[in-house]
Amino acid sequence: MPIHFGTDGWRAVISDTFTFHNLRNVAQAIADAIASGSWENGSEGFEIPNKQTVVVGFDTRFLSDRYAADVARVLAANGFTVYLAQSDAPTPAISYAVRHLGAIAGIMITASHNAPRYNGVKLKAYYGGSATAEQCRRVEVFLNHNEERARGPNLMDFDLARQNGLIQRFNPIPAYGEHLRALIDFDAIAENPPRVVVDSMYGSGRGVIKGFLQGTGCEVQEIRGEMNPGFGGIHPEPIRKHLGALAGAISTHMGDFGLATDGDADRIGAMDEEGHFIDPHKIMALALKYLVEERGWRGAVVRTVSTTSMIDRLARQYGLDVHETPVGFNYIAEHMLKGEILIGGEESGGMSIRGHIPEGDGILMGLLLIEIVAKSRRSLAELVEQLLQEAGPSHYKRLDLTLSRPISKEKMKQTLLENAPAKIGGIEVKDIRSLDGIKYILKDDSWLLVRPSGTEPVLRVYAEGRSVDGMEALIDFGKEIAIKTG
Repeated sequence: MPIHFGTDGWRAVISDTFTFHNLRNVAQAIADAIASGSWENGSEGFEIPNKQTVVVGFDTRFLSDRYAADVARVLAANGFTVYLAQSDAPTPAISYAVRHLGAIAGIMITASHNAPRYNGVKLKAYYGGSATAEQCRRVEVFLNHNEERARGPNLMDFDLARQNGLIQRFNPIPAYGEHLRALIDFDAIAENPPRVVVDSMYGSGRGVIKGFLQGTGCEVQEIRGEMNPGFGGIHPEPIRKHLGALAGAISTHMGDFGLATDGDADRIGAMDEEGHFIDPHKIMALALKYLVEERGWRGAVVRTVSTTSMIDRLARQYGLDVHETPVGFNYIAEHMLKGEILIGGEESGGMSIRGHIPEGDGILMGLLLIEIVAKSRRSLAELVEQLLQEAGPSHYKRLDLTLSRPISKEKMKQTLLENAPAKIGGIEVKDIRSLDGIKYILKDDSWLLVRPSGTEPVLRVYAEGRSVDGMEALIDFGKEIAIKTG
């Protein structure tokens, strides 16, 4: 099966396509791509003092530590010095280590929020964010070229590489924590420390938020923080249907509100004291409101096409520009690298703020949410209610609809453009955008996004309405499109 890098790396089923053999070949292709001289294109303004250094990290999945060690062996055999994490660590901690150590690249062994049977590779560039599409394409080129020439990977004995200083074990957490202390007001948290439940979902964020909050007076209860490569049989994704354990913890008064991070802790979800799920749309909007009103920050805002319009309404109120991007944090990162961005985020829970690396970070955003609650001296439920009064109402839903056959993404986009409705649910369609799929924007600021998958017969339908009935009308219209198409 061909190995392809998507917008967030390569993922495959363990022992099926994700094997030691394939991973070594991928690691060799990465080494070749870095050594080719094109890896640093566009690096003007970035200092890369250690161009022969690569950072390697891993999550809590089955064999992730072994996979990471093999990647390190291949890189060492190609002459790179490898900083290999001592234990499982969050993706944003590894990404920050790339910048902190001045490395040329980073490799994270993780399948993020995917099911336990998957593992994967996230490739990081010298700036501490996801590698560009061009960098990933170069890896694929070398992967195919090596296969055509029947060239196998270079491989060095692990102990020999350690003796020669080519593999160095390190702990990325202390430097990462020190960096976050420049972004989070821990003194404000200490003045009014809330009681928090942290659900690490058995992922590599385990223990990190709790550890960073030591000394603040916060009472932190962590659940699902032990090592469990099977993730308790769930997808380690911080969405409502996977957070029953967090709801149970809050219902037994273990904390005033809850935070949840995904398998590699680059995504965030939350739950208020009443057990209501607080989705990333609301978290990002709360963060934007706080950073402007309390910290006095200015700058542009970046959100993906599938993220709430509450961001736009708040930005208009504050006189801030909003940039809309296709789905994928790598598109947000491009803006963060080019200009003064206050906050960037996507509906799946990946967010970052000014002064941080261009990378989604569930740890950072969880700590910021704790700061917001502490500084306001109000409950999370009260803060969300106020947000909805000012920027809402907002009712959001996403469906993944299976089609009977694969379809051309471009052909479907053209069809949706040509057959655009004048109204949906009795409300006029005022704008149509085709940045990523087709997005119908209604006169009342509600919207429907239809994104056909380019790799499988799935139609992704996103809707945000100003009422539940309005949102359901948008979803029903999306279902009709799926029926007509599939």
